[in-house]
Parts: sequence; structure tokens; C-alpha cells
Amino acid sequence: LLTDAAIELLKKNSGGEKPFFMYLAYLAPHDPRTMPDRFREMYNEDKITLPPNFQEVIDTNYPLMVHRDEHLAAYPRVEKEIRRHIAEYYAMITHLDYEIGRFLQALRDSGEEDNTIIVFTGDNGLAVGQHGWLGKEDIYEHGVRVPLIMAGPGIKENYKNDAYVYLFDIFPTLCEKLGADIPSSVDGKSFAGLLDGEGGDIFRDELYLIFDQFVRGVKDERYKLIEYRNGDAEDDKWTFLYDLENDPWEINNLADKKKYKEKLSE
Repeated sequence: LLTDAAIELLKKNSGGEKPFFMYLAYLAPHDPRTMPDRFREMYNEDKITLPPNFQEVIDTNYPLMVHRDEHLAAYPRVEKEIRRHIAEYYAMITHLDYEIGRFLQALRDSGEEDNTIIVFTGDNGLAVGQHGWLGKEDIYEHGVRVPLIMAGPGIKENYKNDAYVYLFDIFPTLCEKLGADIPSSVDGKSFAGLLDGEGGDIFRDELYLIFDQFVRGVKDERYKLIEYRNGDAEDDKWTFLYDLENDPWEINNLADKKKYKEKLSE
């Protein structure tokens, strides 16, 4: 439905002198996990490999551990059931990929492909078993990293950059690419200089992370600190420190080790 509507809008706006903007917001991948059968049949849940950071239970005891999609499986998490959830997640992503391909073909057919900047990004990823979570009520890497792919005039082809950006940096970036003024109310920063392959890979030194009122975090190019709170008492606080360079799956908590006391304080 969404792709058909987008293609219809594209047909109405292509070929004219007036620029157009389209915000195409798909609903997948998200709970409830539903997709056409032909995509679900692509993935055999018995052959799915669980991630190294799969856990049966969550390491904390804070309110969001029983939030919405966390009810899709009981605690402790069962490996067979998590494999089914992962297979359904893959199927939804594959269906999404198919629909985006359908729209991009329509863009080519319209003759506007070379005159269009495309930005592909998404909502926070789902844990589907990582660290005991199913949804995205956390700020582990699987909860905060999102896709960001851009293509079009003035954007280097087949180029990958590891710079840290926020999604609210996209708006001023597009303003700069289009030669439009960036409103003074905008907090984001343009990373247009990174898109030509000449801007290096440093844009922000660290990222600040947040989910609801319960979780805060900060990460730089190597370390990441996460703190959960369920009140003001010390017993209601959980702190995690990870070395992302040596522990990208965030399995080994360094917060209680003396060796990392200064890094924790920093």
C-alpha cells in the first residue's frame, strides 16, 4: 500500500520544474511481526544462529523490561522461540528491501533518479534476543545503531564512513546540499563534507544516548557507558562499561574493575 501510494505520488511530481520532497515511512520491521508468506518461507528458523550476546534474562530490573514487545516471549527466553522471532525479523527486512527496490525502479523509470537525493534510514533496531531483550527499550549497540545510506548528486558512490552522526543532522545536511539556508532553530550539524569522500571520518567525538527517563549512555570511538535507573537508591542503579573495540557484542561489563575506574569517571 505504501509503495503503491509513493509511486503514484512520484508519477504526479516527476518531469516538472518544481522540486519535490517525499517522506516515505514504512512500518517494517516492527512488531507485530507480519509479512507475506513468501518472505517468511525464505528463512528456516531451525538454521538460524543465535547472536553471541543472547541471554535468557535481562541484567537489570527496571520498568521497560515489561514494555510492549517484551511480552512477545516469556522469561526466561527460549532459544527455539528466539530463532523464530529472528527468522520473522529477517523476513520483514527482506520484504522491506523488496518494496524499496520496487520504488527505486519506479524512480529510474520516471527519469528523475540522477536528479534526486535519496536518504535511507530507520527506527532503532530490535534486539530479538540480544541481552535478553526483544524490542528496543535499551541503548546497547543493537538498540541505537540505525542504517544510514545516502545516494544522489554530489555523494560519492560506494563509499563508507564511520563518523558519528545523529539523525537530526540529516536536515541541515540536506539544506547544505540543496543550497538552502539552515534555520537558526536547527540543533543538528551538517555532515555534507563527509559525503564526497574527502571529509575524513571524524565528525562528532562522542554520542549521547537516551531511552525514556530510565536509561542514559555515552560512547566515544572505543568505550561506551550505560546507566539504568529505577529510582534514586543505589540498589536501583545498574552501570555498564564496554570496550567496543575488543567487545563489540557488549558482553563483558568493565564497570566494576579497578583498571577502568578512571575511564568510568571520565
